[in-house]
Amino acid sequence: MASRLLFLARHGEPDQLTDEAGLSARGRRQAALLGERLRGAGLDAVQHGPLPRAAQTAEVVGAVLPTVPVHVTDLAGDHLPHDTDPAGLPPAYARFLDGFTTAERFDGPRVTAAAVRRFAGPPTDGDVRELVVTHAFLIAWLVRDALDAPAQRWLGLNPQHCGLTVLRYTDGLPPRLVAFNDVAHLPFELRGTGLPPEYRV
Repeated sequence: MASRLLFLARHGEPDQLTDEAGLSARGRRQAALLGERLRGAGLDAVQHGPLPRAAQTAEVVGAVLPTVPVHVTDLAGDHLPHDTDPAGLPPAYARFLDGFTTAERFDGPRVTAAAVRRFAGPPTDGDVRELVVTHAFLIAWLVRDALDAPAQRWLGLNPQHCGLTVLRYTDGLPPRLVAFNDVAHLPFELRGTGLPPEYRV
């Protein structure tokens, strides 16, 4: 049976919290260690979003894995995955969702649906192993999708910078969540970045 092993990684720690920010020195170290972790994974390709923090993470990973092709795609970009109705959600989630524009509410879910079609599900011909370097929202949405959870459950799934999430798609079987937010490749001082402060231990 053909299977897809989809490795998902949030970009490394950025210098600052803006769309234009590249990686911090810590973020580059996280990315290099992610590449080392995946050295024996047999990847067919690395896909990454167009923003600098994702592109630079993929570049560092690619330097560790020089035989693996690296491609940029808007499908791995930073977009709102679902125009989630805030009714009945905790107030903090409702305030968060209120910050998105009408255009983001329209465009983001369309791009995310295309990303699911591209990256999720069994392959049509042979086994596939891909790494997608992306952002927190898409990882949360793909995990939610694989688990067939309610749409609003993408909220509250918080990937760490360069944490590794793995999904397996095989013909005739439901998707399997192999790992979520695995940071075994990162030393303690590089873990927990990208999480809300109260989540860090």
